[in-house]
Amino acid sequence: MPILIAVLLGIVEGLTEYLPVSSTGHLVLAGHFLGLSDDDPATSSFEIVVQLGAVLAVVAHYRTLLTERLRGLATRDPRTRQLFVALAVAFAPTAIAGLALRKMIKAHLFGPVPVAAALVTGGIVMIVVERLRARRGAPVADGLEQVTPARALAIGLGQCVSLWPGASRSMCTIVAGQLSGLSTGTAAEFSFLLALPTLGAATLYEAMKARHALAAHVGVTSLVVGLLVSFLVAWGVIATFIKYLRTRGLEPFGWYRVVVGAVVLWALAR
Repeated sequence: MPILIAVLLGIVEGLTEYLPVSSTGHLVLAGHFLGLSDDDPATSSFEIVVQLGAVLAVVAHYRTLLTERLRGLATRDPRTRQLFVALAVAFAPTAIAGLALRKMIKAHLFGPVPVAAALVTGGIVMIVVERLRARRGAPVADGLEQVTPARALAIGLGQCVSLWPGASRSMCTIVAGQLSGLSTGTAAEFSFLLALPTLGAATLYEAMKARHALAAHVGVTSLVVGLLVSFLVAWGVIATFIKYLRTRGLEPFGWYRVVVGAVVLWALAR
């Protein structure tokens, strides 16, 4: 893989991983329009493994919180125990579904048409949920301590939907968190932390499974460059997006998804 393409895909991954617009979907579309083969196993593996850069960006951004929580394990801090239980509960459904459906997803859903359809569908869901929440004006629970096991399970089940490329892991988990009664900001923060076990496990598993194909068809240099670029871009996106969600909603991202998905379907139909 040329270095320039690895840089471009790293930028796409970093920009879109934590926004509710689907990083995998954008990577698939970007790869397609950059001339990469939709059927190349090495390309689809790169699109998964490059997410590790965004995972490390979460570690960098939340380093203080993570350090405090790790210290809390030694002192048996209740807040630490609750957060780790919530993350484990939310991670479990996706781990099971991902292992069971991995081959089917890579064979049938890593293409521009399924991705575009998922973008449009997810965009409509976001717009509807945002408008219903605004109409009801119900109070919301704010703060990570509000993520109970029941809410974590709801978020985990929502995350299973994101196995469909284009659905967006952050969209599915944030919307599920909103529907469970969490504030948008808290749902987003928990979603970012949930990326650590979810994306970390997925990327490491894929890297081990496809290590020979990645080395032969992508190259170590291109892979490292893609990871570094995605890390730096994602780190900047996380802080900006959290500030945005403290005062605004997700509806603009919903409209963006609908427009992009519709344009892609139109372009492919020509």
